[in-house]
Amino acid sequence: MTNSSQTALLLLCTLLGTASVAADAPAVPAPSWAEVRKARIARLLPEAMTRAGVDAWVVVCRENNNDPLAAHVGGENAVGAAAFLFLREGEKVRSVALSPEGEAKALRDVALHDEVEAFPRGANLYATVAERLGRGQFRRTAINFSESLSVADGLSSTQRERLVAALPPKLRQRIVSSEQLVIEWLSIKLPEEVEVMRRAAVLTARLEEEAYRTVVPGRTRDSDVARFLKRRMAELGVTDGWQPDQNPNVNSGPDRGHSHATDRVIQPGDFIQTDFGIRVQGRWVTDIQRFAYVLAPGQKQPPPEALERWEKAKKGNRVALAAIKPGARGWDVDKAQRDWMREAGSEPVPWGTGHSVGYWAHDVGPALSGAQKGQPAQGASARIIRPGQVFAFDGFFAWKLPTLGETKTISVEEMAVVTQTGAEYLIPPQEELLLIPSP
Repeated sequence: MTNSSQTALLLLCTLLGTASVAADAPAVPAPSWAEVRKARIARLLPEAMTRAGVDAWVVVCRENNNDPLAAHVGGENAVGAAAFLFLREGEKVRSVALSPEGEAKALRDVALHDEVEAFPRGANLYATVAERLGRGQFRRTAINFSESLSVADGLSSTQRERLVAALPPKLRQRIVSSEQLVIEWLSIKLPEEVEVMRRAAVLTARLEEEAYRTVVPGRTRDSDVARFLKRRMAELGVTDGWQPDQNPNVNSGPDRGHSHATDRVIQPGDFIQTDFGIRVQGRWVTDIQRFAYVLAPGQKQPPPEALERWEKAKKGNRVALAAIKPGARGWDVDKAQRDWMREAGSEPVPWGTGHSVGYWAHDVGPALSGAQKGQPAQGASARIIRPGQVFAFDGFFAWKLPTLGETKTISVEEMAVVTQTGAEYLIPPQEELLLIPSP
């Protein structure tokens, strides 16, 4: 862990130690990424390979244009092209690094892999991979190419051509995409990872609430709230959960979807939506929304219609949580939400109910979507939900605004982890609108 990472972690733990919402959370120190990824290979990869039906997995790493999964397999520091092989041996996986001799010593020092095999610089890496695979009896070998999952599409066309050409015909016929393997492996998080994300979620929600306390109706702009959050992130040493230009998305006006905060001035009667995520230790991210309502001068509570809309959106989130359980499909969760929206009188929305979250804001795993199109489950929405997966998901209520074609949506977004029997929120969800008084 770098000095900056240690500083950020210290600040995070210091802040969370004073958070009342985290009072029941155990004070577990955040593990190092080196420890986590070693545990993930040992504890999660064998079962993921079984589910994906593969016996071997090859990841090729190199400098400047590395595989998206390099840091997950120990190849983030590759200079010359290297290959990382994961080979099924009964109930376990043996990890083998095939490295140029100039980097092999460092790989041995890291002690992630069971075996580090050095080869002379300039030697043919792909022939070395073929020779190593030829020692075993592997029915299916996964390599990183995929039409639909970017993080499983790390091989360049040249790398793929050279690798396939180096394999004997028998092995060549057994090559498959790593897409299913990557989904099965990365979508499930270890308990220690969930704990890091839980602590980060506490911080995310607290910062959003803190930002709302700076709002002065008639003066503060959406972009001012976004800049406040950016400053706080810099002070605490955390980074953006997704593209910096669109994080946070603060919106007090009509729906804008995934977008940036504008210079719109916040006014009485506005619902303010803040969609915000942070990345901690350069690895784990959050995705949480908090909503506020701007009271008119003299008002103590929002009007009944505004409160009713909030309650209906909140109920949609609770309906979705109840549908998240092992064995269900992502489509089933989205269907439960859509049914509630129709019952509640909501306008339809184009967004899915939710998505996996973890290493990326839109992580690999089941998509809680698809039912809004009235079509059968397919693709990511047909994937099965499993314990250990973490989701960010919304409760929707939308209505038409006076301007033709414009809508406003309350999207109560929370994070939850799948348990053996259902799902539980990472942190207590937002129950009440945050109220902002007007002078």
